[in-house]
Amino acid sequence: MNTVRTVSDTKRAFYGAHTHPINSIYRRVVDELMVEMHLLTVNQHFVYSPIYALGVVTTFDRFMQGYRPESDVSSIFNALCAAVGGDSGKYRQDAEQLKSSLNGVAWEQLVKTDASGPAGDALKALVNAPHFKYTRLFAIGLYTMLEQIDAPASQDDAQRQTLLGELATTLSLSNERIEKDLELYRGNLDKMAQAQQAIADTIAAERKRRDQREQEKAAAAATADATSDDESAADADGTATDDDSQTAS
Repeated sequence: MNTVRTVSDTKRAFYGAHTHPINSIYRRVVDELMVEMHLLTVNQHFVYSPIYALGVVTTFDRFMQGYRPESDVSSIFNALCAAVGGDSGKYRQDAEQLKSSLNGVAWEQLVKTDASGPAGDALKALVNAPHFKYTRLFAIGLYTMLEQIDAPASQDDAQRQTLLGELATTLSLSNERIEKDLELYRGNLDKMAQAQQAIADTIAAERKRRDQREQEKAAAAATADATSDDESAADADGTATDDDSQTAS
């Protein structure tokens, strides 16, 4: 009998693979993505798809922008995928191949599942899947595909809803749910960008204060040196005057 992996098992595997602490606001991002991927992958109806992989990769990359040290980002993603029984290399490869296959493809081709290559194959597989389970990360994958094919339309609420609605109909999905999930995703991206900017501003302000303190210290030291030199010169003048007086006597 197979034992279903628990959230605790997944977190233990993750922190066993990535042993460095994760910075402040990014910790919540990683934990939430990890739990979401865990709950999906242990579901008996979950079907891995390059579109899902694109959603995972896009979500991770966009929310982890600005992470320091940058060298830890790959380690975090590798550990995240491995913790849920996945392969980070496969996720990235499938996501990149899917995006590349969209070059020169019209949205209508996707809606009619007429597109060839990874994008068309992924959609056809899902249309024929008996127990396809919708996920928020899948919706983000669809949204990223729209960005790749028609970036202006992806930023226009009316056009985005219409185009994604057409594809939702093809896949027998709820467009309302897709739009709700994407609204939350876009809103969280904005909040993350604001938080990152606030952190950057705080770091810049602290650096400015530190530089100012160093300048003040340097100025104080220079003043002290100048005062010391003046006193030494005055002492020297006084000694010379005394010597002259004695000589004159």
